[in-house]
Amino acid sequence: MRVSFASLSLPKSGAVIVGVKKDKTLTPAAKELDKLSGGAVKRALSSGRFTGAKGQALEIVAPSGLGNSRILLVGMGKGLNVLEQQALGGRILARLNSVGETAATLIVDDGAEDLAAAAAQIAYGARLKNYRYDRYRTKEDASKKPTLRTLAIRVDGFAKARRAFAMYDKVADGVFFTRDLVSAPPNDLYPESFAAEAKKLSELGVKVEVLGEKQMARLGMGSLLGVGQGSRRESRLVVMRWNGAARNKQPVAFVGKGVTFDTGGISLKPAQGMEEMKWDMGGAGTVSGLMKSVAGRKAKANVVGVIGLVENMPDGNAQRPGDIVTSMSGQTIEIINTDAEGRLVLADALWYTQDRFKPQFMVDLATLTGAIIISLGHEHAGLFSNNDALSANLLAAGEATGEKLWRFPLAKEYDKMLESAAADMKNIGGRPAGSITAAQFLQRFVNKTPWAHLDIAAVAWSSKEKDTVPKGGTGFGVRLLDNLVNEYYED
Repeated sequence: MRVSFASLSLPKSGAVIVGVKKDKTLTPAAKELDKLSGGAVKRALSSGRFTGAKGQALEIVAPSGLGNSRILLVGMGKGLNVLEQQALGGRILARLNSVGETAATLIVDDGAEDLAAAAAQIAYGARLKNYRYDRYRTKEDASKKPTLRTLAIRVDGFAKARRAFAMYDKVADGVFFTRDLVSAPPNDLYPESFAAEAKKLSELGVKVEVLGEKQMARLGMGSLLGVGQGSRRESRLVVMRWNGAARNKQPVAFVGKGVTFDTGGISLKPAQGMEEMKWDMGGAGTVSGLMKSVAGRKAKANVVGVIGLVENMPDGNAQRPGDIVTSMSGQTIEIINTDAEGRLVLADALWYTQDRFKPQFMVDLATLTGAIIISLGHEHAGLFSNNDALSANLLAAGEATGEKLWRFPLAKEYDKMLESAAADMKNIGGRPAGSITAAQFLQRFVNKTPWAHLDIAAVAWSSKEKDTVPKGGTGFGVRLLDNLVNEYYED
């Protein structure tokens, strides 16, 4: 779908979308359409339940005398905030595709203080909605395929709207990259092929390094390597760097768990639902999408992305419960459950990142615990941090983008649950406070670096469609972290 912006005027063909405010108050364009259609808009309003409330829509087949195919009235209430504007864009796109429209024009002439900014947000929402993972579809009912090819948005100050949308368009590219990675089947996406996808970011100016198992072994990454030793697929560590600020500017760093398929290893998961474990690399997917976003919009910041890529499989060589591994930090870990593998991957990835790059802060993302789903359902990701300022910025970015976080406690009392009689720590602390003890484990590998851990197990994948998010891979975190960088850490 191609999005364009132009000066304010009514189109002579295709579908036309106009707003209606609370209590059936017509916007200027709606009034003009009513006049040109001989009162068709007001007649439609008088005969139904549409009042102009937020979320409502009313479709009118264009009467004779108009060259348009249909008129779509969308409710604006007393006005829409930024997230509501994005949601409106998503709903408009879905509605137009459902009726087979190929070209449409949206008139933005009321309902916001800054109409150009609102136009850009609506376009952004439509772009986010315009995602499908259809790589493997060879047969499909034509009535279910998207039809809209062009969306023209007409608004005063259209050049400003176009410039604003250009940045959001690059963020959407990053979101789509993440959705593609998370949705990919595990026979196609494994550590080596994931690393190859990350290397494509070099086309945008991202510097990409890929460490193989021999390099990681020399660095002492026994924690990460232990997870993948039961797989035929070799593990990888990928380092991505975007240098958009001065060379001497301390970078910000993001670290992602990339378990491209998680059987649970010797501690085998139940068969039911195991196919969903292809998205256990969601944290690494988000970090990769973020790197595409910041590079695409040429962010004025130095950003490091590090992803640990492994496949957790049962095998004669697989890691066993009772094994003890030595992490890059030198700390030893007794393996109690091989299905608590993500924290083992992150332990070495976090230590490597803080040791090599000395970042302003680190944020790790991981589909880490089922316990977070029990705690929060599918509406928030869990936030754990050793730094209040970083936490406040993350929470604000979550509110701004609709990718919401909820902060959990960290405390020494929980550390006792990780005590081992044979090593420096165990890799699990038991069922109580499972998400918290996982974060306590990770905290042992960040040194004194300001750090936050985002447990995204509940939000990386969705079983239902939302206004700007599809079923399947959501791309959660790309918008949140791009906003964090943009608002607080760019020059």
